[in-house]
Amino acid sequence: MNHFRNTIFSGIQQEEFETLSKNWQRKYFPKNTIILNEGDRSDYFYLIESGKVKVLLEDEQGKEFILNVLEGGEYFGEMALIDNEVRSATVVAMEDSNLTLISMQDFTRCMAQYPDIAARLMMGLIRRLRHATRKIGSLALLDVSGRVASMLLQLAHKKDGVLVVEKQLTHKEIANNVGSSREMVGRILREMIDSGYISIDRDKRIILHEKH
Repeated sequence: MNHFRNTIFSGIQQEEFETLSKNWQRKYFPKNTIILNEGDRSDYFYLIESGKVKVLLEDEQGKEFILNVLEGGEYFGEMALIDNEVRSATVVAMEDSNLTLISMQDFTRCMAQYPDIAARLMMGLIRRLRHATRKIGSLALLDVSGRVASMLLQLAHKKDGVLVVEKQLTHKEIANNVGSSREMVGRILREMIDSGYISIDRDKRIILHEKH
């Protein structure tokens, strides 16, 4: 678990980290497994060793709205442990994932013993709040096409001089992120391809093109 020392645990000496992490649990979650449910008790803080998870809300009809997607090196579950409330969202493994679980007692001890951890968690919460604010603004102010475009721009990064979305996204995943239907997203993506705004390469990556 030494790779976690490069995240919120950076700055902790090797010996101290080994002592700190000796009671942490490691657990494997197959793809599509529910890791925790909205409304569950707050018993653990979760570190993602490998894999990918989605943080979501679900309505009474079972329709998902994805709040965030997290990958190796990231974490979740801190809010409920800080305010001692129940879980505010459901978390599901999007692919086979290995997680490290830290109990509430150990989590509290970590923050008390190493104030820098608490400071990094606070900065992480601020980043997630900003992300949520942008997402809410997008849902309120943009039409579906605008929300899809905004999502792709947020996920894209420069590679070989072009903007690329490396993550392979299904139409359903995009729809759940932008609050629309899979059919609508499919139509919008086809229109964006036909108009030359995006293309999809042989590796299923989405390439964003500038229109002049």
